[in-house]
Amino acid sequence: MLWLILVLLAWAVSAVSCLRLCLAAADAPHHLDEAAEEAHGEAAGAEVCGTYELTLPEAAFLAGGPQRVTELTLVSMHRERRLLLAHTGWATVVDPDGESDLERSVIGAIGPSGQARTAAVRTAVSAADAVRVLADRLVRAGLAVPDTARNPVVSAIRAVRAASVATLVLAVGAVLTLPQGQRPGPVVAWFALPLAMTLGCLAIARFEVHPYLGWASPAGNRLLASLTDRAAAHAASGAGERAQLTMVAVHGIRALDDPQLRAAFADGRTVDRIR
Repeated sequence: MLWLILVLLAWAVSAVSCLRLCLAAADAPHHLDEAAEEAHGEAAGAEVCGTYELTLPEAAFLAGGPQRVTELTLVSMHRERRLLLAHTGWATVVDPDGESDLERSVIGAIGPSGQARTAAVRTAVSAADAVRVLADRLVRAGLAVPDTARNPVVSAIRAVRAASVATLVLAVGAVLTLPQGQRPGPVVAWFALPLAMTLGCLAIARFEVHPYLGWASPAGNRLLASLTDRAAAHAASGAGERAQLTMVAVHGIRALDDPQLRAAFADGRTVDRIR
């Protein structure tokens, strides 16, 4: 009867994880509404409804989070010949005087030697104070999803995924421990139910909680879409370094037309959000 204990364990793990996801999904809109109300209560709220203009680092954060901000900063410094990004995965400082807090964070992450692995620099800058200040400013403006709304949902989805894997492992263990001659069919059916529950919960969550998994709020997405349309029009006409940087901010490294520069970011790429 060991399999019965394993079935109960699979049911418990699956039920708890799915309940946690449901609670997080139900709570996320309230945190987003609170952030929006705070934004409308400040001067930034008026700007969002009116003439707020996204900077490129802000657009990068809304489109891809801290990693995208770091990528944009590195590409911008490389194009201005103040930083060399080698296709071998090394970043070398050319001009040690940064023009912004983000650039100074890059130079500080590289260190006094003036050279470091690009992947290590990206990781360090993504966690830098300059990026956190930018994120807080966007949240206060009502353009970014606050961590209080996104993090519980992301964590709960990971827990449900882990529960799905655990259910499969427990099912295999139960089948292997069955007495000789006992048919595994009924046992597998008992495990199929919690597995179906977790997979169904993930399928529903993909549509229901998707707005809380990204970085931009609905207002931020509208501004980002407007900026993207203008940048695409300028890029199509072949005009402007800013248009090319805007495409990097919105679409990431894949928007680069230089294969060697893309290769410089190939080492240690990470994903900022669950898709």
